[in-house]
Amino acid sequence: MTTLASGTDTLTRDALTVLQPGFPGTTAPDWLLRRLGEGLASVGLFGRNIASPEQLAALTAQLRAERDDVLVAIDEEGGDVTRLEVRTGSSFPGNHALGAVDDVSLTQEVAYELGRRLAECGVNLNWAPSADINSNPDNPVIGVRSFGADTDLVARHTAAYVTGLQSAGVAACTKHFPGHGDTAVDSHHAVPRIDADASVLSARELSPFRAAIAAGTRAVMSAHILVPALDPDRPATLSRRVLTDLLRGRLGYDGLIVTDGMEMQAIAATYGIERGSVLAIAAGADAICVGGGLADDETVRRLRDALITAVRAGELPEERLADAAERVRALAHWTTETSAGAGEARTDVGMTAARRALRVTHTETYAPLDEAPYVAAFTPEANIAVGDETPWGVAAELTRLLPGTETSAFTEEDAAHKALAAANGRRIVAVVRDEHRHAWMAGALDTLLRESPDTIVVEMGVPQATPRGALHIATHGAARVCGRAAAEVIAGVRLG
Repeated sequence: MTTLASGTDTLTRDALTVLQPGFPGTTAPDWLLRRLGEGLASVGLFGRNIASPEQLAALTAQLRAERDDVLVAIDEEGGDVTRLEVRTGSSFPGNHALGAVDDVSLTQEVAYELGRRLAECGVNLNWAPSADINSNPDNPVIGVRSFGADTDLVARHTAAYVTGLQSAGVAACTKHFPGHGDTAVDSHHAVPRIDADASVLSARELSPFRAAIAAGTRAVMSAHILVPALDPDRPATLSRRVLTDLLRGRLGYDGLIVTDGMEMQAIAATYGIERGSVLAIAAGADAICVGGGLADDETVRRLRDALITAVRAGELPEERLADAAERVRALAHWTTETSAGAGEARTDVGMTAARRALRVTHTETYAPLDEAPYVAAFTPEANIAVGDETPWGVAAELTRLLPGTETSAFTEEDAAHKALAAANGRRIVAVVRDEHRHAWMAGALDTLLRESPDTIVVEMGVPQATPRGALHIATHGAARVCGRAAAEVIAGVRLG
């Protein structure tokens, strides 16, 4: 197959430098190491790349043996979206729980400790925090990834998170600009649209990004969303009006702009990843994130060649590509000059935050359980950002406190009656996630509470529905520590 470059000229190196690809496996493949030698400056890590902290540290050391200033990025929000603890659940509650506590010093501590652990493993760029305002409670992809629905709350916690993460030597990448909260469509599947006018956008969506910029966020991630008040024709990732005129111009941001995953259908199904990548760089993006579902040398070659071809055809100014590459190198330089997580470890801060985030509603007759219950997990389809690899719920933690606890997952079809039959007279703990978004789930709870009024309800999504049950616990997220905190309340016992 014909390629356009030898891998040694400036144009080729710049085209490789702006790419931020993923890759398969828990060690670096040969093609990736070769591309690092040719100019690739960043890689993205996902759950598939991580087996343990020790393995991850060995992987990042392998990458740095090839290029000592490589940017190693990860999608580690804590809470529901975790890659570092993808198979166990996170040791940190996510944004919604932190927003529920509303203690900015705690948010900063959590972000610092998460960053410290990333830095220990050699990760120096985190695609977090989410600065989206959860103004649409039916949003299928943001939800508990947001600090909340209040603009000022989201702004102050976004700033605190950026400060905490970067004080650990890990660059923050605040997302999803200009704000993905007021959407009803997941951009992994299609192009969401926000029809708010410019004044609403400025006062609401942009406020947390202003706070992040003031806090010194080193990177900002664009969203694949159409905002007609800003640009009626192109989604934000591909819009010069959004990335250059607004983010760089009006907001005065001078750091790295990273795209959301270009393989997401909002871009890939409409423009294709090659054309989309060219348009993104031309619009003002500096780094092309690709690799959530595409992770091979062929993808890197195709994107590199698409950028080179666009420059040679006059569709992409060479100076714009060079500027983008220089911003990538500047961030890489910052990571080598910044102390990486040298402060004191706070291994308990995630559990502390999860306990403080609980909202508990109960009847006067409720008493902690002293016998093993039956846990009915009403399980919605996981969105792609969260994934379906990460365990959630309260059963595992309840089993530690009340041995003999049993559990099953239920989805839609006659969930309540199946749960009642499986419980066989035992006390039921019903675990839900975003009850307000799933009619089948709300109906199942109706039936369950009618037939078994002493049922305990644990809401691990956005607690939009009215609390009900003999005991109702809103955890504000489904991280492992959130499940543990809820289990402690149900059993009336603290786990260490």
